[in-house]
Amino acid sequence: MIYRPVLSDEAAKTIRRADVKLRARLENRIRDLADDPYDSRLSSPLTGRAGVRKSRVGGWRILFTVDQQRRLLQVAAVDTRGQVYRH
Repeated sequence: MIYRPVLSDEAAKTIRRADVKLRARLENRIRDLADDPYDSRLSSPLTGRAGVRKSRVGGWRILFTVDQQRRLLQVAAVDTRGQVYRH
């Protein structure tokens, strides 16, 4: 991993509560993002929020920022499409 993933308490709690299949998909995506958070197949910039990126996993979204200096992938929120943008 190029970047170390760091999950907010809220994001970690959401992932823990997900069913086994969804949890695996979300964890795999976060690992992929840690390897290359700027890969256009995995994520895109979030309009209207500078520095925040989003990644789609089915009907779910992962919102994150990248701290290049400290090599961190900071996951701020994981939620359904209808709810995640309210964070």
